Amino acid sequence: MTLHVTLPDGSPLELDDGATVRDAAAAIGPRLAKAAIAGRVTAAATPGVTRLVDLGAPLKEADGVAIVTLKGDDPDAVDLLRHSASHIMAQAVLRLFPGTRYAIGPTIENGFYYDFQFSAPVTETDLARIEKEMAGIVSQDLPVERLEVPADEALAVFGAGEPGTGVSGLPLGLDQQFKVELIADLVAAAEAEGSEAPTISVYAQGDFVDLCRGPHLPSTNRLGNGTFKLTSLAGAYWRGDEKNAMLTRVYGTAFATKEELAAHLEALELARQRDHRRIGRDLDLFSFHDEGPGFPFFHAKGMRIWNAIIDYWRAEHVAAGYEEIRTPQILRRELWELSGHWENYKDNMYFTQIDEQPFAVKPMNCPGGLLVYKSRRRSYRDLPLRLAELGQVHRHEMSGVLHGLFRVRYFTQDDAHIYCTPDQLEEEVRGVVRFMHHIYAAFGFSDVRIELSTRPEKSIGSDEMWARAEGTLSRVLDAEKGPDGSPLAYMLNPGDGAFYGPKIDFHIRDVMGRTWQCGTIQVDFAMPERLDITYTGADNEEHRPVMIHRALLGSIERFMGILLEHYGGNLPTWLAAEQVLVIPIADRHAAYGHEVLGALHQAGIRADIDERSESMGRRIRDGQLQKVPYLLVVGDKEQETREVAVRERGEQKGSALLADAVTQIAAEIAERRLPA
Repeated sequence: MTLHVTLPDGSPLELDDGATVRDAAAAIGPRLAKAAIAGRVTAAATPGVTRLVDLGAPLKEADGVAIVTLKGDDPDAVDLLRHSASHIMAQAVLRLFPGTRYAIGPTIENGFYYDFQFSAPVTETDLARIEKEMAGIVSQDLPVERLEVPADEALAVFGAGEPGTGVSGLPLGLDQQFKVELIADLVAAAEAEGSEAPTISVYAQGDFVDLCRGPHLPSTNRLGNGTFKLTSLAGAYWRGDEKNAMLTRVYGTAFATKEELAAHLEALELARQRDHRRIGRDLDLFSFHDEGPGFPFFHAKGMRIWNAIIDYWRAEHVAAGYEEIRTPQILRRELWELSGHWENYKDNMYFTQIDEQPFAVKPMNCPGGLLVYKSRRRSYRDLPLRLAELGQVHRHEMSGVLHGLFRVRYFTQDDAHIYCTPDQLEEEVRGVVRFMHHIYAAFGFSDVRIELSTRPEKSIGSDEMWARAEGTLSRVLDAEKGPDGSPLAYMLNPGDGAFYGPKIDFHIRDVMGRTWQCGTIQVDFAMPERLDITYTGADNEEHRPVMIHRALLGSIERFMGILLEHYGGNLPTWLAAEQVLVIPIADRHAAYGHEVLGALHQAGIRADIDERSESMGRRIRDGQLQKVPYLLVVGDKEQETREVAVRERGEQKGSALLADAVTQIAAEIAERRLPA
């Protein structure tokens, strides 16, 4: 008997009954068979659903089949490669550290990790040993086999029972409690749905067995030596819950070729050199302390950068028709219940009591802003009403995910809420989209990726509200042009909206190619109804306004960290903590140095003077290490001619009259010029 499948170009392929994806690749040609690592299969019964499967997966009549290889830029192939690398790493760990319990090992952006419970401490120095053992497993070229077994057998395989061999040939009694818990959850979910106990997929390679959905490389040798690297260790709670066991997370990465890995490691080294935590320490910008874990302490120089960002933010918002407000940090629990935050967000909130009444520290600014709106009657003539707030919010984050300024427990949102009539909604959203691009360009971010996220599973509001809000955002994005005049490209992200409305997210790309989600626009019909806000229309009747939640930079703290890494600490002059450093060559030049300093201060330039007894070369070097954009050196000649010797970002520019130098630097700051 034969079966017939269809290839991606629409051509038919005839195979023997019972053929697999591997057989299909071989029938197409020996070169493809050698390069194949998996397949994409679209069943005739479900034409819109394509599954990524192992080479050994059986095919059925009228299936659509595409062969996956590591050649080209296929994200599925790279993801599969990294997932297999995580299993090989886990196998290596078990060989080197017998008795280790292994939890989960997913892929992540640019790599993978696996969580382990070691019986003895493991340090960064052990990574090289694990890598070496991984190389041995790769060289062994162990076949990777998928088995589907009943749940009771899977529990016996990973449970703490007597060692032996199961019906499927798998070893029993591996004593892996985390796997047992995962299997038990699958069984419980099936029982809750009234279904039979599920079949469990297990992967085996040599002496290693893992619970996994797959798919995987057909053999360990397909990973290739020299194409993977273990990068770091971190602590992580089992299932992200601090009440559970603390595990050791081993991070790694893998690529199809050695060249791709080398390029990635070079980028990682660049990122390490540009790490904002390191720059913040070296430039004396901010610090973290055990007395406030996850709460950044900004130093004087850090506040200069902070204020430069905020001053620009305020000026631009005034020009765009916003009014600034400020709302309290702590508000009654009833408000958070009414807004929906209690039901949807309480696990991330902090609580307190005042006069024996329950209060919550705000994780978002929206409910407070709504109270400002409700504080007086509003007319249609007041709308659109654009209220901006630099609101400090607190969110409970697990200690394992805290990361410098990127993940903290308090931060300042550059928030705004726009209240408008339904007829004004599209124009207001369009205005915010354009405002986003304008603000990002000022900071040097011109590559912006946009996502439209729709209704999540957990949400508030009616179907009609959601359909109307999603339709508005889609129409704006479809009609809008980018800064270069071309149609605005965006991606659809189904089910990832906020619980109260769909959203447009803006991702900026830094100099290292990384993307950061910063800005967001969220259309909300639900919260105005829940908090009962209205406006009086031209018909003298009460109407419900639409609420737009909007942030541009997102978190000021996080955005500062992004800026520091994007520029490697060499911020544009208008943002730099110290814009000019005056260096008198000798003590006799100190008086003129202070005169130069005074002229700079009078022009509003952030400047300091280095009068230390160190050599001029040392002071120049220190100024450059502190990332000061301009060094003005003064000696006998400069003092006599009323000039300064200018060094701009390490490059000697020659001499200029003091007045001219001050004017030019002040103009650069006022125009917010970006480095060439």
